[in-house]
Amino acid sequence: MATFDYAVGEIPENITVNPDGSMILSMLGSCAVCQRTHGPQLMRISASGGRTVLVTGQVGEAISGNTRGSDGTVYYSVWAPGNAARNGVYTLRPDGTPQRIAALPADAGPNGLAIDPAGRTLYIADSLKGLIWSVPVSGGSVTPWLTDAALAPVPTEALPIGANGLRFHNGALWVSNFNKGTLLRVPVTGTGAAGPIRLVAGGLPNIDDLSFLTPWSDVVFVAQNGSSSQNGPDRVVVVYPNGTYKAVLTSADGLASPSATAVRGDRLYITNGGVPEPHDAKLQTGRINFAALLANAAQ
Repeated sequence: MATFDYAVGEIPENITVNPDGSMILSMLGSCAVCQRTHGPQLMRISASGGRTVLVTGQVGEAISGNTRGSDGTVYYSVWAPGNAARNGVYTLRPDGTPQRIAALPADAGPNGLAIDPAGRTLYIADSLKGLIWSVPVSGGSVTPWLTDAALAPVPTEALPIGANGLRFHNGALWVSNFNKGTLLRVPVTGTGAAGPIRLVAGGLPNIDDLSFLTPWSDVVFVAQNGSSSQNGPDRVVVVYPNGTYKAVLTSADGLASPSATAVRGDRLYITNGGVPEPHDAKLQTGRINFAALLANAAQ
């Protein structure tokens, strides 16, 4: 659907599909295994393919997760290692200028973002500290919403990244742990607190961001970004509610460091960072065959 120039930091990381068919993409600018010579970008791609750079960050930081409120407000994470003045969550003012609404510690690793259905609270996956933060969408002090070993990275991995992808869905936060290869579901109680963590699926090394087949279905599309650290295959995997899963797309379909998925209607969108040579950074799309997807689910 779109190709990008890896050499100038156009490394797509996350995606939000808007109701009008346009998309918001996070561009890393640089990656953990390449030279940090370009600032990250937040980019809008129109339904017709036109590109608009909404935000350009600073060299050495990354724009990781992004999400959209029901009122159209765009939120995004800036992962600025060691820089407490920049690390955190931002939004775009009505005039298009960025505003930090949540400051995070310098040693935090803000990654996936999710917003509750009421549009009041943002949740932030911290890939380094093994926790999920929360903050009002209007901004303010962040609160550690959930801290658990299940969210922590594995320090001995080449890329020590724990909690990564994050989505609010059917009364729960769903989160992936990149190093541990797990997909987790955390119910949100009536008071807004975290309920007990449930393991939905394991055995998915380098699991990245995720999306759902429909707003009501617990069938999940997850990106398995193996080539980012040579720790498994590049795949898009469908995870079923009973914990079984199957690969539906692989590198044979052109995947190159897939990092996120998004669904709109019967279309699946996949961001590819293109980390291995020849650095095939791109956005792919395909049509979902619902009958085939839901047949013979257990595997």
